[in-house]
Amino acid sequence: MGEMAVREEKEQDPRIPRIVSCIRVVPDFPKKGIMFQDITTLLLDPKAFKDTVDLFVERYTGRDICVVAGVEARGLIFGPPIALAIGAKFIPLRKPRKLPGEVISENYILEYGTDCLEMHVGAVQPGERALVVDDLIATGGTLCAAISLLERAGAEVVECACVIELPELKGRERLNGKPLYILMESR
Repeated sequence: MGEMAVREEKEQDPRIPRIVSCIRVVPDFPKKGIMFQDITTLLLDPKAFKDTVDLFVERYTGRDICVVAGVEARGLIFGPPIALAIGAKFIPLRKPRKLPGEVISENYILEYGTDCLEMHVGAVQPGERALVVDDLIATGGTLCAAISLLERAGAEVVECACVIELPELKGRERLNGKPLYILMESR
């Protein structure tokens, strides 16, 4: 199914408008000029939160995904329930010095600065099929770092999944052809 067909299918899903209505837009946060897409308001609506998780679970059930990697911070909210529902292990991809064991690291550029992601050595086994989950894709730097970490460990990244895409920042183009599944574009 092509990208347009997936978008049309999502637009027809009656759960999407409720999810969209629960995302708060905060101007000039964390810096002037950024229109921050706040998912914390989505978490306050149990039905909309469940619908969000369910849409991802429906997409990834039966796809032989054995790893769900959640990107700190908000990927750590959406990733675990998806992993549990599809029978996959969950791997947190954290900011520096948050994981206690031996880690591998990947530096990346954000739309408003630079950062680093870390993953425990041995969390992923070569050949495991992985899904990367985060709340949103902007410039794509965070997802690229996540993909790089997983692939360096030998995983096959099947797809990236985000609630929100900021299409004007063209992050999708930086994913080197990796599929990206989103529920909505920024408002």
